[in-house]
Amino acid sequence: MQQTVPTPTTAPAPRKGMPSPRLCETEFKSRFRAQFIDPNFDSLQQALDDITQAAWDAYEHERKAPRTVKAGAGYADPDYDLAEDWVKAKAATDRAQADYESSDRPQRVLLVNGSSRSEHTCPGEMSKSFRMIELAQIELEAAGIETEVLDLSRTVSEYGRNIHPCKACFSTAAPLCHFPCSCYPNYSLGQSQDWMNEIYPMWLRADAVLIVSPVNWYQVSSPLKAMMDRMVCFDGGNPDPSLTQGKKADIAKQVELDGWDYPRRLKGRLFAVIVHGDVEGTKDVRRSISDWLKFMDMAPAGPKAELDRYIGYWEPYATNHEALDKDLPMQGEVRNVARTLRDALLAHHDRKAVPGSELVQPRNK
Repeated sequence: MQQTVPTPTTAPAPRKGMPSPRLCETEFKSRFRAQFIDPNFDSLQQALDDITQAAWDAYEHERKAPRTVKAGAGYADPDYDLAEDWVKAKAATDRAQADYESSDRPQRVLLVNGSSRSEHTCPGEMSKSFRMIELAQIELEAAGIETEVLDLSRTVSEYGRNIHPCKACFSTAAPLCHFPCSCYPNYSLGQSQDWMNEIYPMWLRADAVLIVSPVNWYQVSSPLKAMMDRMVCFDGGNPDPSLTQGKKADIAKQVELDGWDYPRRLKGRLFAVIVHGDVEGTKDVRRSISDWLKFMDMAPAGPKAELDRYIGYWEPYATNHEALDKDLPMQGEVRNVARTLRDALLAHHDRKAVPGSELVQPRNK
């Protein structure tokens, strides 16, 4: 007879034991001043001294979110101080979800360029992924489908376009992971200008998502992986930070053990995936992206909506774009991915029509 391990009703204490990352004043100020190395700052030393001291004070007193408002009605603790940044982000996601649910709009696809290569930074050349995004965009817009492009290469080519790492709050307890993510900005640590608060609404507005990714060392690119990790809050994240009194791990553990409903915010949306490489790894990367999307209850648009191919297999990197120019079948397959997504969307007026979308999961994680 199979035996089941009962779920405890009292939360265990959070485990501790890692060394402190806190810096002394001298080291903090040295690191802070390192960002002002340009000679144009030489005449501003007194002003920089004052700014550095203010930054040290914020760091020393751990003022992560210095500007707050009371949570108010609708929250577990109306008197809890919510970060103004989070309140604005929450309002943006609410508007995006309302837009998604509106029937008076064209259908919409989010096109994600997963490559970090751009002619506007060190590589000096555009990415093949972006070219494929453009091919797909032409097909979709010709059918009257609205598109929005999320170009993740902007994280390395545009000032202030950061996707900070996921802190893995979900691994401590699901309710500790807030939606939208409340880990950033953290002004005391200089972790600001986080792009994810603009990216979350892009996903929520979309009826479908098409991701184009290169293979970078058997994996997706760095910015794509950073975005994927930060999207954990879409799938089971807590919409009420006051419920856990912010980041109180012991409270969050108890809330989870008391019963957590794991809201799936992207459920029922369609997806397509294109992965390209030059020597190895295309199938594994395509499967990992597809598995991730399906785990969030998104639905593949069809067999021809998932593509993994090699472009210029074992050929020089210097001629990689010329290899794509010559590979007309590959270009045709990219168009077919977009056409498959188009056809699935046009047949997908009732979002409940996705097979299995109304089934209740026997367990969540």
